[in-house]
Amino acid sequence: MFEGTGVALVTPFTNDNAVDYTALGKIIDNVIEGGVQFLVALGTTAETPTLSKAEKKQILNFVLDHNKGRVPVVVGIGENSTQALLDTMAEYPMDKVQGILSVVPYYNKPLQEGIYQHFKTLASATDLPVILYNVPGRTVTNMLPDTAIRLANEFKNIVAIKEASGNIPQCMELVAKAPAHFTVLSGDDNLVVAQAAIGMKGVISVAANCYAKDFCAMVQHSLKNEMEEARKLHYQLLRRIDLLFAEGNPTGVKYVLYSQGVCENILRLPLVPATEALQKAFASA
Repeated sequence: MFEGTGVALVTPFTNDNAVDYTALGKIIDNVIEGGVQFLVALGTTAETPTLSKAEKKQILNFVLDHNKGRVPVVVGIGENSTQALLDTMAEYPMDKVQGILSVVPYYNKPLQEGIYQHFKTLASATDLPVILYNVPGRTVTNMLPDTAIRLANEFKNIVAIKEASGNIPQCMELVAKAPAHFTVLSGDDNLVVAQAAIGMKGVISVAANCYAKDFCAMVQHSLKNEMEEARKLHYQLLRRIDLLFAEGNPTGVKYVLYSQGVCENILRLPLVPATEALQKAFASA
């Protein structure tokens, strides 16, 4: 179900720091027209730690309404309390989404058994497809391949992992051990072509917010083993992709969207807008 390019949607803000739904609608239309296969609402790129509970629910409902069923919608639900995860699910319109993206619990550094029990509880509480999200650069704890595969083997609704460790041997182990229903997706926009070559089936992307057409074409060429075309687009995009993350995410992507006239260059503290140096780097990229 979840292959190709998914996009982790940004949350645009107005100059008075409110959610800019007009701009969010433009972004949704642009990425769908650019070729994304599914949307991810309320992921890391959405600045979810800075959103209120009411805003999160409003954003999810807006994404669902504006999408109008054009592509599947996945909702990001990540907590470092398993009970809080279940409580959040109870507040959202889960009957309208097509999947859940859930990050490894952060900050409190659970053991592998704790990670297993956390996702076991989630998978047992829903019939929706679940995408595991491993991003040790943010969570500190790395979900090891054996833990992810254990979960996939035991729960058929655990259908994929967004693997953002950047660790190619770990990615290969996941691909080699994955059951047939379980898809390994990238969480690193700059590694997608290489990861497709080892058997990963797509990406949940930041760059697709602002470079959707070329990025989606690159992913599709990679998955079709059209590597010459994929490499060409990879190197055309690589410098800009690297700049997207040079000062943290979504600082870079919001600046690019601003430069494209899509939204304001506004982030909520503690995140701050792109420096003048980064803006100049984008101008010459």
